[in-house]
Amino acid sequence: MNKFFMSLLVCGLSINSAYAFDFQQELKNAQSLGQELKAKRDAVQAPLKASGLTGYSESEEIAIGRQIAGNLLGAAPLVKDAALQKYVNNIGRWVASQSERPDLPWHFGVIDSNDLNAFSAPGGYIFVTRGLYKLLKDEAELAGVLGHEIGHVIRKHHLKLLQQGNVLQMGSDALSKQAGGNEQIGKLIGSGAEIVARSLDKDAEYEADRIGVVLAARAGYDAYGLPQVLQEIGHTAANDDSVALLFKTHPLPEARLSQLGDVMDSRFDGLKGQTLAKRLVKIK
Repeated sequence: MNKFFMSLLVCGLSINSAYAFDFQQELKNAQSLGQELKAKRDAVQAPLKASGLTGYSESEEIAIGRQIAGNLLGAAPLVKDAALQKYVNNIGRWVASQSERPDLPWHFGVIDSNDLNAFSAPGGYIFVTRGLYKLLKDEAELAGVLGHEIGHVIRKHHLKLLQQGNVLQMGSDALSKQAGGNEQIGKLIGSGAEIVARSLDKDAEYEADRIGVVLAARAGYDAYGLPQVLQEIGHTAANDDSVALLFKTHPLPEARLSQLGDVMDSRFDGLKGQTLAKRLVKIK
């Protein structure tokens, strides 16, 4: 088992940060002021380093995700099936409990869209479309799909995307002052439906696939649930408009399967994970 895969199994966070000031020689007379500024900067950057390169507290992350989720649900509401929604939440929270962020207030749902896709937002908000859910054959496949989206959340992929896109350029303190009102946060992040549909870097998608497989296996499911879903999506892709959005937000299934195959190899062959096909709640 290679070192990368071992580090993935323990879900270790790899955080690299460097903090330095480069003062010009002619600023010697302002040395005391420079030292004071450096001390203040280091104090602000310390929690950024600890939180994985995002300068936002967990409460701020949740507030951002809540607004994004609300905007998404404004565009595509939840399927009106309480039993289905409860079931998906139970499975999602069980899989999420296997991650390094089990205490997030995780929320899962099936949204009323015939597209084949799944979305996640910061803070633990995760949605699967009706179209993708209907494609699932067993509970292990659902666990794999949810595990992939959980991977995005625990690695804070969307927060990093937002920062890279200069969408959230206000400092942590400034956001904290405004986090009391969703309207204010909404002004910062814009359209949540657009944000969660934006394409992540392909490496982020591959990382989320690897995490999804590991979390599902930890939760006792067949580790090959997610690869099975990717295969089925690949078969469905021909002449089917329902996968158009998925291809805009994720690499092609063939590429994802190839990446997973290289990592998984035969390492999961000895595991006796469950598929639980009979327990999968059918969507109406």
